[in-house]
Amino acid sequence: MSAAIHSLGNVRLEKRRGAAQSPSDLPSAFRYFVGRASPRLLIAATLITGGLRLALGHWTDWDLIVVAILFAFWPIQEWLIHVYILHFKPFEWRGRRIDFAVPRKHRQHHRDPNNLDILFIPLQSYLYTVPFLVFFWFAVTPTTELALTGLGTHFLFSLNYEWIHFLVHTRVVPKTVAYRRLWKSHRLHHFKNEHYWMGVSRLGADWLLDTTPIPQSVPISPTCRDLIGEGAGAPPA
Repeated sequence: MSAAIHSLGNVRLEKRRGAAQSPSDLPSAFRYFVGRASPRLLIAATLITGGLRLALGHWTDWDLIVVAILFAFWPIQEWLIHVYILHFKPFEWRGRRIDFAVPRKHRQHHRDPNNLDILFIPLQSYLYTVPFLVFFWFAVTPTTELALTGLGTHFLFSLNYEWIHFLVHTRVVPKTVAYRRLWKSHRLHHFKNEHYWMGVSRLGADWLLDTTPIPQSVPISPTCRDLIGEGAGAPPA
């Protein structure tokens, strides 16, 4: 494990706030995860929409098509959100600093990546994303059944994203090839260079959009821990 971490640009995980309580095995990680508000909301949303969809029945091939489209688009969505929302930089407008809450919290996550309390989807974002998703799926699908298929699948994929992102930041050792790829990619993003490796639960968009370079070819960014260069701290040597 030590050699693997050093291969990510000779950087290491620090014993920062929250690290001592970080789970080191899957059962304790799962218990911690289901005790947090954002995962609980996503679990509830998945069960409610999935239960309603099962109750309505009337399954068609279009349900599979909706799931397939969302499955194919998901890594691109992750990439777009990560690049253009989470890494959104504050700007000046009419003498005022415009800095939105979600990217501000994400910058805090980059500064303190071992703090498990600040890595989940911000609760306030559900106030507008859930109504938007409900409106979107009922607007683009012709039946209630298909709208619920889209909603349930979206919440399920969001829950998977939340779980993978959380797990990567714990002390759980990667044991499968698939998880090891996700683990390595996201830690490269945090401890090597924040401009690359934007995927979290799926890495396809990084390959498609050329943001998964050979790690040895990329320098360690001085702002991978301080995304906007305000002096919050560079990556440890």
